[in-house]
Formats: sequence, structure tokens, C-alpha cells
Amino acid sequence: MELGMIGLGRMGGNMAERLRRAGHTVIGYDHDPKISDVGSLQELVQRLTTPRAVWVMVPAGEATRATIESLGEALDPGDVVVDGGNSHYADDQKHAALLAEKGIGFVDAGVSGGVWGLDNGYALMVGGEDEHVKHLMPIFEALKPQGEFGFVHAGEVGAGHFAKMVHNGIEYGMMQAYAEGWELLQASDLVKNVPETFHSWREGTVIRSWLLDLLDLALHDDPDLAKLKGFAQDSGEGRWTVQAAVDLAVPLPVITAALYARFASRQDDSPAMKCVAALRNQFGGHAVETQKGADSPGADVTPPAT
Repeated sequence: MELGMIGLGRMGGNMAERLRRAGHTVIGYDHDPKISDVGSLQELVQRLTTPRAVWVMVPAGEATRATIESLGEALDPGDVVVDGGNSHYADDQKHAALLAEKGIGFVDAGVSGGVWGLDNGYALMVGGEDEHVKHLMPIFEALKPQGEFGFVHAGEVGAGHFAKMVHNGIEYGMMQAYAEGWELLQASDLVKNVPETFHSWREGTVIRSWLLDLLDLALHDDPDLAKLKGFAQDSGEGRWTVQAAVDLAVPLPVITAALYARFASRQDDSPAMKCVAALRNQFGGHAVETQKGADSPGADVTPPAT
């Protein structure tokens, strides 16, 4: 299948490469001419055969809105646009309505996998009409991990990003639990080898997970996480999750507390937030703040078996 990919950064570039490895034709456009296949969005559209499929992988908010508006002017009826960024589900509904006026389809895709997705595959949560999702299934099948897991057509437009929002909220809570456990073990006079304790939990325990594997990798590189400051940024989706819970009157005490803990990390050098920062860097390559004079940790490590 042929696909246009707008945005060839850390996620978009790897997704385009995974699709090419699977035999699909990807024409990429990026503001950076060094990595772009075409010189403009208009040239991208001209290079694609109809009916076109264009995947938007740019930052949520104004960048996504402007890109989709431009595609609405450039594409033809019967084409379809996928928003694979971390957009708010309410924005999806606006963008779908805008494109529908021109006969252009719209699918929202929540994408999880971070820097590991190129080799391991991406978990995809999509929303949209059945006909548009079915048209794009060859792309989704190539991007997802092999096997039965890693893809869901969650519902109508907005459902994909809503599901990804909740996914990220759960991630906040899980990361916070590991981080608090790490801080308590560090504070104990009894436990002499905290990294080995986490390492031992990777098999045979009910708390084993990919996040635990990644924390083990982070502790192997920096046993006391001494290179990191106890500061963890939030991407915004945790806030959206808590706001949606307020709107729907659903109690989320764990996820809300995890979000507030990140806010607290900006006031003090929190030990637990060192752990959260290390995990964010491991799975997503997110930037971290290092202690003065310390080398910045990277995510260039061998991925755990899946």
C-alpha cells in the first residue's frame, strides 16, 4: 500500500521505516529537508495515487490543526487522513467534521511503542468509520506487533485517542508505583542491593511488566539514578485523563495522585521522580534533566524480549 507520512521525527521516521520494511511505499514530508522525500505538502499529495492515505505525525494542537486544514484544501474526495499524534479526542471530532465537508475520511490513531516500536511494533488504538479503518488495515497490520495483540478499532472518531489517553493515565499510575517502591527500598537499611531486587522481579512475580524491564535497564546503567534530577515532565494526556474523569464522574485516585506527583517533582529533587524520569527516557526517549556534570542517559540499549 502507498502512504504519505507527514512528520518524520522520532516516532514518524521509525514508523515510516517499519512500513517500508514490510513492503509498503512511504513518501515522507518533514520541515527538515535533510530527511524529507518531498519539498512541500503539495508535492507529497501530487506524488500519491488516489485514493490517497496520509498519516499526520506532528505535535498535537496548532501544528496538527494547521496540517489537517492544509490537507483539506489539497486532498480529494475519497482520500483519508490519519492523525497519529497525541491529539485530544474532542479535536478529532472537529477535524473529522472539517474533512467530511470535503468528502475526505478521517481516522484517529493512538500510538504506543516509543523508541522501541521500529523493531517491536506499535500498539494502535484507532477510531473512525468502518470503511476507512478497513481501507487502512494493511498499514495497521504492518505497524502493530505480530500476533493477535496490539490493535483495536475502539469505536467512532475520537475513540482511538480517548483509549490512548486512558492508556497513558494507567501508565502514569504504574510508573508512580514502581517509583515509590524504588524510593522505599533505597531508604531501607535492610535491602543492600536495590537494582538486583528489581532485576529479580522480571520473572515469576505478579508485578512483572515491560515497564519493570525498562526500569531494570535504567538501574543497570545508573544503579542509584544519581545522574538524574528528580524532575518528570507530563505530556498533557495525564491531565486530559483526569479532566475526563471529572467530566464523567469517574474516580481516578491513583492516576490523579500520579499526575500531582509529577507537579510536585518540579518543586523538589524527588527521589521517586528520578525513577519516573528514567522510565520515560527508556521507553520513549523523552528528555531528562541531569545533575550538573553528569552525562545524559540514553535509550540506546537492547530491547527486552517480547
